[in-house]
Amino acid sequence: MNQTKVIIFDAGTIINFAMNGLLDMLVKLKKDFKGKFIVTEKVKEEAIDRPLTIKRFELEALMIKKLFDENIFELPYDLVKREDMISERNKLLDLLNHTYYAKGEFMKIVHGGGTSSLALSMILSKKGIDNVVAVDERTARMLVENPENLRQLFSQKLHTKVEMKKDISFLKDIRIIRSSELLYLAYKKGLVDLKDHDVLEALLYAAKFKGCSISFEEIEQIKRIG
Repeated sequence: MNQTKVIIFDAGTIINFAMNGLLDMLVKLKKDFKGKFIVTEKVKEEAIDRPLTIKRFELEALMIKKLFDENIFELPYDLVKREDMISERNKLLDLLNHTYYAKGEFMKIVHGGGTSSLALSMILSKKGIDNVVAVDERTARMLVENPENLRQLFSQKLHTKVEMKKDISFLKDIRIIRSSELLYLAYKKGLVDLKDHDVLEALLYAAKFKGCSISFEEIEQIKRIG
């Protein structure tokens, strides 16, 4: 069994940390983790390359790029072949965008970055490499954890019948972690410099309001555990 440990980061999770000024916490977590923090090419495009061309997002992109330049984040090609990565991503992208069907057409529900992270997780797992995907976006998480609940959610939002045309239960083997849980880990490991008694609550709400799909109830549960 390969002893390499990997966290695969989706763009939204990295951007969440950047928007909250917490990228230094990822550096500390990487050191404590003693494994690899990996991003796919598509995620790098979404978190660094494209934002660098947009003045509104340029500063955050530069801060994230610094972590990439310092090898805090790495591309996966010492673990997988690039052509295998692209092939698996494209197959999964096509499958997921032809799974949910409503009003006479398939719903395009995923994009390249998030799908590439899930595809990479599947490839690494087949190789026996321990991995988890850091993703904040609700749709991606529900595809993995409860695709039927996602179908019901789509139906409620669209006020119409939504059908599932594909079996995607194989995704359940992918392990998911959110920025909120990474922040909780950092807090428990003493990696947070702020020591105020409300800092855990502040971290969790900061993650939520920058795009992490965590409910108010979950925040209260984590606070009680913490």
